[in-house]
Amino acid sequence: MPKFNIHLAVKLLDEAIREMKIPYLSKPHVKCDPFRTLIACILSLRTKDKTTYAASERLFAHADTPLLMLKLGEKKIAKLIYPVGFYNQKSKQIINICKTLLEKYDGKVPNKIDELLKFNGVGRKTANLVVTEAFNKPGICVDTHVHRISNRWGYIKTKTPDETELILRKKLPEKYWINFNRLLVTYGQNLCLPLSPKCSQCKISSMCKKIGVKKK
Repeated sequence: MPKFNIHLAVKLLDEAIREMKIPYLSKPHVKCDPFRTLIACILSLRTKDKTTYAASERLFAHADTPLLMLKLGEKKIAKLIYPVGFYNQKSKQIINICKTLLEKYDGKVPNKIDELLKFNGVGRKTANLVVTEAFNKPGICVDTHVHRISNRWGYIKTKTPDETELILRKKLPEKYWINFNRLLVTYGQNLCLPLSPKCSQCKISSMCKKIGVKKK
């Protein structure tokens, strides 16, 4: 098996996903608005992309600013975002985030990871995603796809998403940071599936160690 070449892998993945459906959070009309990116990312946690798409569009059709979101109220937001996972809890988080934005940030989403982590319900995945997608600043957003595929390749060996982010920050060339999540999430949703990945269709299969793959 040839040694894993991250430069070649990124190049081939970038070519491959051009024919695939990109995640909702990477769509132009979402990533151009930091507030929309932040709220949509909250909705996406433990929720399938298709459900996130529908719920986000319903919500933003009624309110697309922190002030308008507060006017909707917790119950209305919960109704609009159902059936995303933990919709009642997320409704409360959205209200708290909007209050903080208006009280401390003049209604504008901050563009620094450390500031975003101060918000209720915002973890490293969400903070990194907002920074990379909405502000085009260096960051590594590690979700289940990034964690799983990076380890499946044998490129890294980690046990948790937080550990994966730490190691990738040391090992992954910075020029790939911003797009790494988009590449692996798209690839993970369409071809490098959690169970029974489509290895026969994968252009980097020959250098992938397929760690943890039992059926393909």
